[in-house]
Amino acid sequence: MQLIDPNHPAYRPVWARMLIVAVCFGWALVEAFKGDPFWAVLAGGAGCYSVYMLFWSYKPPAAAEPEAPAAAEEPAAPETPTPKDAD
Repeated sequence: MQLIDPNHPAYRPVWARMLIVAVCFGWALVEAFKGDPFWAVLAGGAGCYSVYMLFWSYKPPAAAEPEAPAAAEEPAAPETPTPKDAD
């Protein structure tokens, strides 16, 4: 079961992925200092899972190359009949 979809556009910026990981590990520290090891381990596990999904197995989308502006085409010169075409 996949809890975090690394292909979601919200996870593209590095700062967003780092913030999620920091919050998970930060909350694990808060719970550990409060003396509740069960919730500390749970939050630490969420932090480890988010590191794995958002950094280890994250594959950034292929950068799309910007299209070059289309060159202005010159209008075609009107065809003039050649002596061979006149026959």
